[in-house]
Amino acid sequence: MLSTQYQSFPKATQVTMEEEEGLEEDSELCIDGSPTPGSGPRIFKMLEKWVQKASHYFDKEHYFYAGHRITIQESIENFGAIVWPGALALCQYLESDQQEINLKDKKVIELGAGTGLVSIVASILGAFVTATDLPEVLENLEFNITKNTRGMDIHKPEVRKLAWGENLDQDFPKSTHPYDFIVATDVVYHHTALDLLLATIDYLCQPGTTLIWANKFRFSTDYDFLDRLSNIFNITQIAEFPESNVKLFKGTVREN
Repeated sequence: MLSTQYQSFPKATQVTMEEEEGLEEDSELCIDGSPTPGSGPRIFKMLEKWVQKASHYFDKEHYFYAGHRITIQESIENFGAIVWPGALALCQYLESDQQEINLKDKKVIELGAGTGLVSIVASILGAFVTATDLPEVLENLEFNITKNTRGMDIHKPEVRKLAWGENLDQDFPKSTHPYDFIVATDVVYHHTALDLLLATIDYLCQPGTTLIWANKFRFSTDYDFLDRLSNIFNITQIAEFPESNVKLFKGTVREN
């Protein structure tokens, strides 16, 4: 069921650069995400929280969230080991509104954790985090998490393999792996694993679990996935970053 805050967005094959520039010019943006008159989701302007540095072998970017400097190593050889706009948006949102989404001592699992930026920020905010991704991403993910949590008085995120739809009963049994939050950023785009992703979210999302999904909407498949997700969960759009076309949604399991 879609909340009244969710709006049916027009579908498009791709958002062009000109369209994104138009969104930026036409929108009244609030840096702190404060509500604008007559709007549903809170509107944010993406803050520049990083200084980019590059080498021939990998990129390192330096971010500032929740009072901490976070250094992220990206793998230029792996599509999943790059910081995407949805991750930046979610980190900014989690940092700005810790009362609405209180992660202190909550159990969080991140799907498609990639570089680990969101998992690191969530752990700094007090969560017990399980960061998951495919095997080829885990080495860089573990490196970033270890580098940025060493010596800190926080719960270091656990890094685990999770291929969507595979061995969920064996690797993440519901009886011993309940989660307060499932977080995912930019996991929906033009790929063939959307059915498996939806099945994985459906499996992990038990009563009492909240899904937080941030995504840059580029393709018609992004909107199709949102429609399919709303058939299973109660979905509310909680924030939007118009200049980058990133939208944030919160979802809970429907009660029978």
